[in-house]
Amino acid sequence: MDEGLLERAVEWVKELFASDAGGHDAEHTLRVYRTAMALAETEPGCDKTVVALAALLHDADDYKLFQTENNANARRFMAGQGVSEETAERVCAAVNAVSFSRNGVRRPDTPEGRIVQDADRLDAMGAVGVARTFAYGGEHARPMDESVRHFYDKLLRLKDGMNTSAARAEAERRHAFLETFLEQYRKETEGSLDL
Repeated sequence: MDEGLLERAVEWVKELFASDAGGHDAEHTLRVYRTAMALAETEPGCDKTVVALAALLHDADDYKLFQTENNANARRFMAGQGVSEETAERVCAAVNAVSFSRNGVRRPDTPEGRIVQDADRLDAMGAVGVARTFAYGGEHARPMDESVRHFYDKLLRLKDGMNTSAARAEAERRHAFLETFLEQYRKETEGSLDL
C-alpha cells in the first residue's frame, strides 16, 4: 500500500471538508477509514488499497454535500495522484455501494464495498452516531424530534444489515447504546424522574 498516497488523501479530505460541521466532516471520514482498515484485517482477500481509498473518498461526492456526477471529486483526486484507471473504477464501485439513502439494505458486490459500507454505517451508530445525528439536524435547522425520528427511519435498521462478522459484533454494542439513549430521551422528554 502506498502510504504517501494515503497521507495525501487524508490531507485532501481535510481540506475538502474543512467547513463541514454537520457530521460529514473530515473526522467522520477518518473514523470510517480507521474502522475500515481494522475490518479489512479480518477479511482475507480484500484489496486494502481499494478499501483505504474508498473509505477516505466515500463522502467526496455525497449528493447531500456536493453537486457532482460520476464521482467527479474522487476521480479528480485519484487521477491527480496517478492511481490506475482500474483501481479508480474499483474504488468508485465501492464508494457507490456505501450510501444508505441510495442503497438501503442492499449489500455491495465486492468485499471492499462491504467493508467500507460497514465502517460508514458503524459511524452512524453508538455515541458518535447520536452526536452526528444532532449535529446534522442542527446544521439543517431540524427540530430535535425530527432528528430522533431519524433513529427509527435509519439508525436502528443498520445492525441487521452488516456484512462482516466483526462489524456485526460491534453493531450489536452500538445498537444497544442507541436503544438506551432513546429510552432515556423518552423519559426526559416526558418529564419522568427516577426518584
